[in-house]
Amino acid sequence: MDDVRNGAPVRRTRVVLGEAAARRPAPDPARADLAEQTPVGEALVKGLVRAQLALALRLSLVVVTGLGALPLLFAVAPAVGHAKLLGVNLPWLLLGLLSFPFLLGVGWAYVRWAERNEQDFTAVITRPEG
Repeated sequence: MDDVRNGAPVRRTRVVLGEAAARRPAPDPARADLAEQTPVGEALVKGLVRAQLALALRLSLVVVTGLGALPLLFAVAPAVGHAKLLGVNLPWLLLGLLSFPFLLGVGWAYVRWAERNEQDFTAVITRPEG
């Protein structure tokens, strides 16, 4: 059907996308399981969540052990607690200053290993069936 705008005829063109839909590859069964929330997809997601939780708990244990052992050390060995390094008490240096790089290192390791867990999960989802 022709339309007239500003005195000039405008021809409308119909665009059909049926051919593009016909060329789509078959859906990946693992991705379909995730999208449809089937028991298989639920098990895959639970595995990822479990891996991330285990990583978080392990690194939390590292932090609690690393930082919690220092006050215990100072209580058991008072000479260490009274030691001075560069004119500053050793407990102040360890707990007040050096704990922050330790926590940054643990945080960096967590992000790196969590991304690796996610990459492994993605590899399981996208691997070719065979």
